[in-house]
Amino acid sequence: MLAGQDSTIRTGASTIKTADSMTSAELRASIGLASVYGLRMLGLFIILPIFAIYAEHLPGGESHLLIGVALGAYGLTQAILQIPAGWLSDHYGRKPVIYIGLILFAVGSLIAASADNIYWIIAGRTIQGAGAINAAVMALTADLTREDHRTKAMAMIGMTIGFSFALSMVLSPLLYARIGMSGIFIMTAVLAVLAMIVIAFFIPNRRSPAFTAILKQAASVWEMCCAIRIYCAWISAYFHCTRS
Repeated sequence: MLAGQDSTIRTGASTIKTADSMTSAELRASIGLASVYGLRMLGLFIILPIFAIYAEHLPGGESHLLIGVALGAYGLTQAILQIPAGWLSDHYGRKPVIYIGLILFAVGSLIAASADNIYWIIAGRTIQGAGAINAAVMALTADLTREDHRTKAMAMIGMTIGFSFALSMVLSPLLYARIGMSGIFIMTAVLAVLAMIVIAFFIPNRRSPAFTAILKQAASVWEMCCAIRIYCAWISAYFHCTRS
C-alpha cells in the first residue's frame, strides 16, 4: 500500500514537473529568438569600442559631433520606428516585419562598410537602426510561449544581450586589427543573414489574422482569374470550332 502510494506520489510529482516545464516548441522558440536577438546585438555592440578611433581618420571624422551622430543615429531611428514596427507586426505578422528589419540592418551594414566618409557612415547607421525588430521579436516570444513560461523566455533574451555585449568588448579590438572596420560591418551583415536563417528554419510560424485574411483574399482573386482564363479559353475554342 505504501509502495503504491509512493508510486502515485512519484507519478504526481512527475506530472507536476512536466506541467511546470517548457515544451520542446517553447524551448526551441525561446532559444531561437534569443539567438536572433544576440546575433543582432553582437553586430551592434561590436563597433562601439573602436568606432571613434576609426572615424577620426575619415573625411569629416575630425568633428566629434559627427562621430556622436554616427553612433547615435542607430538608436534614434530605433526609438522612432519601434512602435510603427510593432503595429505592423500586429497586422501583417511577426516574421515579415522581422525579415524586413534584418534586411534593412544588413543593407545599412553594407553601406557603412563601403563608406569613405563620416556622412555615409551616418547614412548606413541610420538604415541599420530602421530595422527595428525588438518589439516584433518580443511580441513573437510572447505569442509562442505560455504565460507561465514567458519570463523564462524573456530571461534567455536578456542573458543573450548581456553575453553579446561582453563578447563584443573582447572581440572588437581583435577583429579591428585583423579585418578592419569595413570587415566588421560586413560581418554584421552576415550575422543579420544568419538571424534570418534562424527565423526561417527554427522559429514556428504564427500569422496574424489580418495577414491570413490577406492571403485568403489573394488566393480567391487568383482562383477567380484562373476561372476567367479557363472560361475565355473555352469560349474561344467553341467559336473556333463553329467557324470551322
